[in-house]
Amino acid sequence: MLQKIKSRYGALVTMLAVIAAGLAAATSATAAEVPAPAPFVAKFAIEWKGLTAGYSTLELARVGPDTYTYRSRNLARGIFRLAFPDAISQLSTFSIVDGAVRPSRYEADDGKPDSDQAVALQFDWHTGRVTGSAMKKPVDVALEPGTQDAMSVQIALMSELAAGRSPKRFWLMDNDEIKEYQYVREGTDTLDTPLGKLATVIYRSERAGSDRVTRLWLAPELGYLPVRAERRRKDKVDFELTIQELKKS
Repeated sequence: MLQKIKSRYGALVTMLAVIAAGLAAATSATAAEVPAPAPFVAKFAIEWKGLTAGYSTLELARVGPDTYTYRSRNLARGIFRLAFPDAISQLSTFSIVDGAVRPSRYEADDGKPDSDQAVALQFDWHTGRVTGSAMKKPVDVALEPGTQDAMSVQIALMSELAAGRSPKRFWLMDNDEIKEYQYVREGTDTLDTPLGKLATVIYRSERAGSDRVTRLWLAPELGYLPVRAERRRKDKVDFELTIQELKKS
């Protein structure tokens, strides 16, 4: 039982990034066309088979004129804490360059000493390489234009949609390799949330050859912040996330 929980809950290391998988792309936008990201802190409930498995917090902070950090922290509860006693965290540092989101560093950590799940990546846009380590394996691969990390991709998505564009694919650095994701807009819906009723647009995200599909409910009035997400595998729901709190700076 715990092994099954651990396998599924461990997917949340990237779940909130997969929220945005397939929903950001490289563009030739100018800085004036893309609104600057507004700092916020958002809290989500993580649901697994009708149970609240824990909570996830996202925090976007501005640390320089055009530089930001985007952090997620997942905390388990109840029986899930037995499988994951420590927090699972991710941190992306990125800049806005010519109106586009450009990651410079990405880290993922489960809080355990000498973890075999840790990821630390450096994006060098001058040499066109991303280097570092992922799950104790060295990483050194060529960057595709517009490549995002597992966190910065969500900000790229929000910025693109806020600018009125509809990206169809993007490149995501997934541990030790770059993968291409695609998406399609499925419609609209109004959700009852702890923040009140919210109009949303729904997107489906998937990667060729994968049996996993992610659906996102994005709220235009919140700058296209995801307020609900679900990941399905072979038509069965793995996890659901729903927004609980939101604070804007």
